[in-house]
Amino acid sequence: MGVRAAMNQSWHAPGRVNLIGEHTDYNEGLVLPFALTQGVTVTGARRDDGVLEIRSGDLEARVELADLSPGRITGWAAYVAGVAGCLRAAGHPVAGASLRIASDLPQGAGLSSSAALECATALALTGLYGLELDCRELIDLTRRAEHLYAGVPCGVLDQSASLLCRGDHALLLDCRSGETEQIPFLLGDHRILVIDTGAAHDLADSQYAARRIACERAAARLGLASLREVADLGAALAALDDPEEIRRVRHVVTENRRVEKVVRALRAGDVPRVGPLLTASHRSLRDDYEVSWPEADLTVETVLAAGALGARMIGGGFGGSVIALAHRDLIPALGLAVADAYAARGLRPARLLEAVAGPGARALA
Repeated sequence: MGVRAAMNQSWHAPGRVNLIGEHTDYNEGLVLPFALTQGVTVTGARRDDGVLEIRSGDLEARVELADLSPGRITGWAAYVAGVAGCLRAAGHPVAGASLRIASDLPQGAGLSSSAALECATALALTGLYGLELDCRELIDLTRRAEHLYAGVPCGVLDQSASLLCRGDHALLLDCRSGETEQIPFLLGDHRILVIDTGAAHDLADSQYAARRIACERAAARLGLASLREVADLGAALAALDDPEEIRRVRHVVTENRRVEKVVRALRAGDVPRVGPLLTASHRSLRDDYEVSWPEADLTVETVLAAGALGARMIGGGFGGSVIALAHRDLIPALGLAVADAYAARGLRPARLLEAVAGPGARALA
């Protein structure tokens, strides 16, 4: 069968919650994600027959690496095959592998299951072949795989979070300079609740790319390399005459400022101050960036009415999850309020997950 080693090596890459800083990464802005304890585990063995064999539950795919190119593989397997393809394109001698994939991360919930899959695959293939790539190289490789093979023009947020985050910390990432800082993420008596609205999304088919293009167009009109360079928001908005571009710029610039304010609050140990900033982020994403969806808006308003300190949609938009910051004693009440609100509208019950900041991607013993 071409398998050269027993399948007893495993690697894990976590999903992530982006606390704040949405749609800022590809605008060279600031983001503040933290890794979840849930994620994707890839167990694998080398092969010498040029075949990438992938199994996940009842799903399986068989890829001939010699014939691998962008567009030839579609669906979930494209994320795995894309990593192998990008490694080979970079000159790394990946001759084949048998990979088994397991995940306890909800798919379609906006928790970056795709980046977790890519990062776990990258660690598996580099580990199996003894390739020495540092985290920066792995981030670039997995992002390139998603661009080329999955057709999603993502920024660096998801892969960076999966590979660089530490337990009990959030990762402040400057997407222009690449600089990172570990910010203590100690919530005390407060908790982050993730609420999966059950509304499916597909970034490759959504308006994610359209938002990116609008931002690039606005930056060009302003004579800037990216919207990160906007120093005077009022002057920038006055220089634009396209209402859509005005809204997109306003969101990106104010979102970067919110990231900075959240970091200051966390450093000061003032967790309650984070809440209103999360809510302001949601309203900006809803009104200026126009990527929210009805279930997200319903969830945010419901948990705020039930006593949450703040809440917002997370992820690219048009489906996925909402996060809420609340005192730990209120978490059951938030769950009941959401259940009642969904039932009243005939919606499928939401899935709830209490988020804990876990470690980044790693080999498992």
